[in-house]
Amino acid sequence: MIFFGKSNIFAIRKKNKRSIMLIIEVKEGENIDRALKRYKRKFNETGVMKELRSRREFTKPSVKRRNEVLKAKYKESVRKGAE
Repeated sequence: MIFFGKSNIFAIRKKNKRSIMLIIEVKEGENIDRALKRYKRKFNETGVMKELRSRREFTKPSVKRRNEVLKAKYKESVRKGAE
């Protein structure tokens, strides 16, 4: 839910049976597009979408670990190539 108030934009989401509210202060004379951009950035920082996508299907711990190792190897190879 998003509520547009006089000076605030509120967004409420459920997490573990409790509400978490994102509050964006809208400054006097600020464009609504800029406020929405700040809201989207703050929402992305909470990691809600990443968590939703990861919960779609169960991933075994061994597969998670393997993916982490492969990602680390890739990052290391990129760093070596940049030197």
